Amino acid sequence: MGNIVAIVGRPNVGKSTFFNRLIQRREAIVDAVSGVTRDRHYGKSEWNGKEFTLIDTGGYVVGSDDVFEAEIDKQVELAIDEADAIIFMVDVESGVTGLDEEVAKLLRKEKKPIFLAINKVDNSKRNADAVEFYALGLGEYYTIASINGSGTGELLDDLIKALPEVEDKTEDDLPRFAVVGRPNAGKSSFINALIGEDRYIVTDIAGTTRDAIDTKYNRFGFDFNLVDTAGIRRKSKVKEDLEFYSVMRSVRAIEYCDVAILVVDATRGFEGQDQNIFWLAVKNKKGIVILVNKWDLVEKDTKTTKEFETKIRQEIEPFTDVPIIFVSALTKQRIFKAIETAVEVYQNRKNRIPTSKLNETMLEIIQQYSPPANKGKFVKIKYCMQLPTPTPQFAFFANLPQYVKDPYKRFLENKMREIYNFHGVPIVIYFRKK
Repeated sequence: MGNIVAIVGRPNVGKSTFFNRLIQRREAIVDAVSGVTRDRHYGKSEWNGKEFTLIDTGGYVVGSDDVFEAEIDKQVELAIDEADAIIFMVDVESGVTGLDEEVAKLLRKEKKPIFLAINKVDNSKRNADAVEFYALGLGEYYTIASINGSGTGELLDDLIKALPEVEDKTEDDLPRFAVVGRPNAGKSSFINALIGEDRYIVTDIAGTTRDAIDTKYNRFGFDFNLVDTAGIRRKSKVKEDLEFYSVMRSVRAIEYCDVAILVVDATRGFEGQDQNIFWLAVKNKKGIVILVNKWDLVEKDTKTTKEFETKIRQEIEPFTDVPIIFVSALTKQRIFKAIETAVEVYQNRKNRIPTSKLNETMLEIIQQYSPPANKGKFVKIKYCMQLPTPTPQFAFFANLPQYVKDPYKRFLENKMREIYNFHGVPIVIYFRKK
C-alpha cells in the first residue's frame, strides 16, 4: 500500500521536470528496457525509504486559455479527492497569475496537506521575488529549482512526514481484486456480469471512497474482495470519459489490491494507456490478469486469438508470464475463467519456496550457466533464499554482485518461472554481497 501525491498547477510551471526528477532515479533504468511510453504522468517514487505514487496532473490539459480554467478546476478537484497530499507548483518568473489564484482558492478550503512549491528560484533575487506568493493565502512555501533539484530535499522531507500512515488491511485473508483499465474498455460491464446488477447500493457519504473501497463477494464458489474503481461517488462535474479520472482511480485501486484484472478493449488493441496501467501494477508488485473484453465483436479466423495474444506479449516484454483471457462481458463468455485465474494468480503470489529446495535447484542451474565473466573476474553465486516479503522476492548471494547484469537476472527469473509457478506474478531478484 502506498500514498498518492498529486502535483497541480497551471501549464508550463515545470511540473513535468519536477515529476521526472522524482521518479527517474527509480525508473529510468527500468523504463528504457520495457519500452514504456514517455508521456506517463504517474510513477513510483521514494524518499528516505518511504514510497509513494506521484501523479503529474499537468499532462492532461489541452485547449485554449479559457478551456484551461475549467480543466484545471476539474483536475484540482480530482486531485483533492484522490490524493493524500498535494504539491501546488507556481513559477517565480511569471509571478502570481489569475490561474494560480483560482487553484489556490480551491486548495484553501482543503484539510489535506498542501505544499506550495515556487519553481525556477535559482538566485537570491528570485528568492526575494518569491515573497509575493504569500498572497495566495497558503502560508509557508518552498523555493525550488526543478531543473537542478535544489530545494526539493526539504520539500520531500516535509511531504513524507505529512503523509498518513497506511496500515495494511489484513483482517480477512481474502484476495483483493481490482478491475482496472482505460475508459470504455468494459470494466463496469465486466463487474456487472460478474456479480449482477445490484452492486451500486453505496452509501453516499463524502469520504467513503477512500476507506470503503473493498466490497466482499462470493461468486462461482470463490470468496473475494473487489477493490472498486468504477462507481463510487461520481462527481457530477467529472465527465466519465475523463482519461485522468480513470487514471487516478486505477492508481488508487492498484495500490490497494493483490491482483489487478486489466480489462482491454479487443476492438482497440493493447494501447499506451493499457501499457501504463500494466507497468504500474508490475512496479507495485501486484498479480496481473489481462482480460481481452468485447471479443464477441472481433472478426475472427482460426489464428486470431493466438495473434492477438502474441502481440500483447510483445508489448509487455520482458514480463510475459501473464495470463491473457478472451472474454465477453456482454455474453458472459469466460467470466468464470477470469475469476478462477485471478484466484490462481493470488495463490501464486503467496508461493513460498523452502530455502533448501531453492538452493538445490538454482545452484545446479547456476553451475551449468554461470554469469559471464566481467573484466576477467568471475562471479560466484554461493547461496540463495526467498526474502520474507509479502510478494515473491529473492536474494542471491555472490562475491561480486555488482557484475551481475540484467540479462542474467532475467535468465534466472525465467528459469524460476519454468520450475515454480509464478504465473501472473512479478518477482524481484536481488544480488547481494555474501
